[in-house]
Amino acid sequence: QVQLVESGGGLVQAGGSLRLSCAASGRTFSAYNMGWFRQAPGKEREFVAAIRWSGGNTYYTDSVKGRFTISGDNAKNTVYLQMNSLKPEDTAVYYCAADRNWLRITTARAYEYWGQGTQVTVSS
Repeated sequence: QVQLVESGGGLVQAGGSLRLSCAASGRTFSAYNMGWFRQAPGKEREFVAAIRWSGGNTYYTDSVKGRFTISGDNAKNTVYLQMNSLKPEDTAVYYCAADRNWLRITTARAYEYWGQGTQVTVSS
């Protein structure tokens, strides 16, 4: 059974940093792309960043470029999201997800597997 488990969320002041982790288990994810999404109360789930296991290509939504960095450790089947210069508008539940098609990486409904989410709260 495939599992994605996020960790690393919490409460931080504006300008601070957090690092989220997503541990994948149950199969080999070398053929998958890993994405991070977030969902704030009353809003739709939105794409944040993605990484291709093979090749290491990355892609970010504009609002996090220069502040967030996605990376992966193939040996640990773990993907990270380093979040710096956090803003109150970054407050949301953050989810990691896995999908095979790089062309669909920004589309939540295209993802095959999802984690349970981790809460990130940024205070002003």
